[in-house]
Amino acid sequence: MNDDEKHPRPHTTPPPAAEVPPVEVLRPVAYLEVKAAALLLFTLALIVGSGLYLLYARGAFEPTQTLVLTAEDSEGVVVGMDMTFSGFPIGRVRRIELAASGNARIIVDVPRKDAHWLRESSVFTLVRGIVGGTNIRAYSGMLNDPPLTDGAERPVLRGDATAEIPQLMASARELLANLNALTAQDAALGGSLANVRALTERLNGPGGALGVLMGNEADARKIVATLERTNALLARLDGMAARADRQVFGADGSKDALVPEVRAAVGQLNGLLADTRTSLRKVDAVLAEAQAIGVNAREASTDLGALRAEVESNLRKVESLVNEINRKWPFARETELKLP
Repeated sequence: MNDDEKHPRPHTTPPPAAEVPPVEVLRPVAYLEVKAAALLLFTLALIVGSGLYLLYARGAFEPTQTLVLTAEDSEGVVVGMDMTFSGFPIGRVRRIELAASGNARIIVDVPRKDAHWLRESSVFTLVRGIVGGTNIRAYSGMLNDPPLTDGAERPVLRGDATAEIPQLMASARELLANLNALTAQDAALGGSLANVRALTERLNGPGGALGVLMGNEADARKIVATLERTNALLARLDGMAARADRQVFGADGSKDALVPEVRAAVGQLNGLLADTRTSLRKVDAVLAEAQAIGVNAREASTDLGALRAEVESNLRKVESLVNEINRKWPFARETELKLP
């Protein structure tokens, strides 16, 4: 027996029950299993379609050609990484294997639509930076070369920035050693700085830069004395030039104030020129008379020539007349020669 049976509670009248709305009974859904199966199939088809689309977007169904890259090691290279050309991915690493020679073979799938960027003269590099991952890059300098064939095998040039760190550390260590040698107390740089300090003190001294150039203070004083004498000589030359200007142009600087001797010489020269001009006029008159005499003599010589020609003509006439008379009787002579 429970407690309620042992100790019965006093009978109470229940309160009036509130009005409860009638409960609507749900009817069973028709073909519930078929609809659930269809939903599951649609979800599965959606997942498969998304996967196929992702594979298509990643180029899984695109026709490709194979490129084999050989390297000493494949450190940093992972399957699925891209091979870039001018910063754009044109291939993807499909497999990494070890060759019989001990080198790493990196098989890269290159889409055929991007394969025209690879030529026979293309160069492939495997660059590993200090910060970031490893990159496979292709360089084609001459795009007119024949295209790279399917399955071609090319070596990879490595460019490992971390491999230069030991050399850089050695160079830095050598540089620090050189700096320590330069900054040592007995180094040549310290002696040079001491000499520069001594030179600066001499420049600031009494002799200044002139004393540094001449080497000692006595020679510097001689140079200063020479300069002073030169200045005095120039001052005297300036005074002499001023006196010459006063003698030539006068005290007021007028142009008519010439030296008296020069003015007298100019007057004498003017007189000589006047006498010369008069003498030239006389010579011109004499020459005119001589020219007139020459004209008369020329006319007289012309008349004499005509007279002479006339006399010679008369003489020839007389001679011809005498010859004619000699040919005639009684003065005729036998001029014929007869032979016996």
